[in-house]
Amino acid sequence: MHFYRKTAAALAAAIWLSSGFAAAAETDVKMRQAVDAAIKPVLERYGIPGMAVGVTLDGKRYFIDYGVSSKGKKVPVTRDTLFELGSISKTFTATLVTYAEGEGKLSLSDKVSRHMPELKGSALDNVRLLDLATHTAGGFPLQLPGAVKDQKQLVAYFRAWKPKDPPGTSRSYANPSIGLLGVIGAKVMGAPFETLMEKRLFPDLGLKRTYINVPAAQMNTYAWGYNRDDRPVRVNPALLGNEAYGVKSNAVDMLRYIEVNMGMHTVPEKIARAVMATHTGYFRSGELIQDLIWEQYPYPVALDKIVSGNSGKMIYNANPATAIEPPMPPRGDVILNKTGSTGGFGAYVAYVPDKKLGIVMLANKGYPNEARVKAAHEIFSQLQ
Repeated sequence: MHFYRKTAAALAAAIWLSSGFAAAAETDVKMRQAVDAAIKPVLERYGIPGMAVGVTLDGKRYFIDYGVSSKGKKVPVTRDTLFELGSISKTFTATLVTYAEGEGKLSLSDKVSRHMPELKGSALDNVRLLDLATHTAGGFPLQLPGAVKDQKQLVAYFRAWKPKDPPGTSRSYANPSIGLLGVIGAKVMGAPFETLMEKRLFPDLGLKRTYINVPAAQMNTYAWGYNRDDRPVRVNPALLGNEAYGVKSNAVDMLRYIEVNMGMHTVPEKIARAVMATHTGYFRSGELIQDLIWEQYPYPVALDKIVSGNSGKMIYNANPATAIEPPMPPRGDVILNKTGSTGGFGAYVAYVPDKKLGIVMLANKGYPNEARVKAAHEIFSQLQ
């Protein structure tokens, strides 16, 4: 009798295990189908050579890779392929600054010239660090003018800059403002920006292959980007470039990064607080709520609203901004997202903390933000 009981128990366990594996396999198939349905048409329409997609859902990760990282050598894209993140890099810069604030080295309410004495007497006497971090300084251009080549010219540029609107009243998406924020963050932390990122912030976040300067030993995994003429390119060094768009990473690290942002990993307490601080909502502009670089919307979000928030109108034009008083504390029932582009790469990340759902899309060719947002929205809709 004892034998039959043990046999029955073993059989039941085997059935339970096999059903579990079957359910997991079914989930894997559904995930692949959902991602393929959304991504393949985008690759074809925009002639994208390769893309690494990572999805995290309820603590499980899925990696789906497409195409090649180098058209010349026909190197396949993998989850380990390094891509340029473009403006997603700005979220790391914002995190460095909230880390510095947590250490008491600065306050977001500080005026810029407090930390940059060479800018005293300029319009930046009236601009807060918070304004730099939310694109509300008053009207910086999207790019630093090409004529600004060295540190002396950079200081002269900021001294001569005149806002088009009072600080805190309009949103103008800009690289110079976040670049200046990164300069100040590094200054108060007492080390070069690149060193702080690669030796402190990235390791504390648990990122193992995320860089500003890609090491020689990793260059074979660094994808080539392709420009509008379909020529291979990589980002060129430029003033404030590292702070605004200089990070390179892969799908594995970027999935971990958004999981950390959703509170799914144990990291040093100071880093955890700094990450969460970047989710505070400070302004409303158009359809989006502007956090510290991150942009958020109540979730679920209608496709037209999140497409509008990532549109060219929001990137290339000044848009009215209304301060949220008091600022909106970090919350889980929202979707946070960020696009990023360089001359040859296009990236997108989005995540919903309450759902433990996130996506990373890394491509080695630029393509419209609308297509990135629609693809991610379609995948999220299928998974929900």
